[in-house]
Amino acid sequence: MTMSESTAGATATAGDEARAQVLRAHAEDAFAEELAALAAADDRPRPTGWRLSPWAVATYLLGGVLPGGGTVISPKYVGPRRVVEVAVTTLATDRALLLLGVPGTAKTWVSEHLAAAVSGDSTLLVQGTAGTPEEAIRYGWDYARLLAHGPSRQALVPSPVMRAMAEGMTARVEELTRIPADVQDTLITILSEKTLPIPELGEEVQAVRGFNLIATANDRDRGVNDLSSALRRRFNTVVLPLPATPEAEVDIVSRRVDQLGRSLDLPAVPEGLEEIRRVVTVFRELREGVSADGRTKLKSPSGTLSTAEAISVVTGGLALAAHFGDGILRPGDVAAGILGAVVRDPAADQVIWQEYLETVVRERDGWKDFYRACREVSA
Repeated sequence: MTMSESTAGATATAGDEARAQVLRAHAEDAFAEELAALAAADDRPRPTGWRLSPWAVATYLLGGVLPGGGTVISPKYVGPRRVVEVAVTTLATDRALLLLGVPGTAKTWVSEHLAAAVSGDSTLLVQGTAGTPEEAIRYGWDYARLLAHGPSRQALVPSPVMRAMAEGMTARVEELTRIPADVQDTLITILSEKTLPIPELGEEVQAVRGFNLIATANDRDRGVNDLSSALRRRFNTVVLPLPATPEAEVDIVSRRVDQLGRSLDLPAVPEGLEEIRRVVTVFRELREGVSADGRTKLKSPSGTLSTAEAISVVTGGLALAAHFGDGILRPGDVAAGILGAVVRDPAADQVIWQEYLETVVRERDGWKDFYRACREVSA
């Protein structure tokens, strides 16, 4: 082995170890083996610039077993197949994709995995906030070079969207409706003309084939800015629904908690499946305003009680069980997390929660331990 080969090997090993320590790997890294297996088995037409065919992208998100080798592709999204197929098909056209839904419907998760499967890179990301500037979508400047040498390509700092246009990749804009309306409209020319003017240089960046954009938004949360009709027309909107059944939601929560738990060295999910079902049941009943048997009408609290929040509650409970219990998820481990998710308004939500405990949880067979744990943390 030569010195250069030895050095390269050591560098690769160091890189592998560094990736192993990452708390949350990008989708294209975490599921690299699945993406490689799909690419090898994929014999269908691929749009220009795509790593996989639309069929393979949908299979990557929905899961399945590949023909021949029998590689199992884990589902990344549990929901209606047609929703995924429409989203993937949109990206194969010149229309941008808007994933719309209430908080916790996996909009960001689906966005990331779509970008990973289509372009092999989910990191060309603009995170929308109330303070997102126009430069985050268009471009900025290296002011040291700008002052020293004036406007030039070397002084220009491209945004993730500009990079995606130039390289034929998929860009992502998260929480589009949190971005100020005048900054949102920066996207209109990009999406309609597929070009980004740079007037300071008298130039423009034209999108090459393979470029597209995925945005996520919700219009039910606080602090949102409505999209202009001109901008909304540039998107094909796909609404991601809440899980249709309790079983589907339990499956989603179990899968995500299992993935998170492995990265945090937490106990296996099957040990706490009963508590996961309870958390999901509580969230669904309060969210829908009626008990599971349909007999008791309930008041809904101010929080969204989304699937994402259920995942957070269960993950926190597993951490409590691992570090301060016997490693098995029990009612006392999730009670505090549920209280924190339900009671956002200390006055109104506390009353709603107490009524729910006394009228539904207290009378439910097999829930006595859960009732006592919730009463204890609510006292």
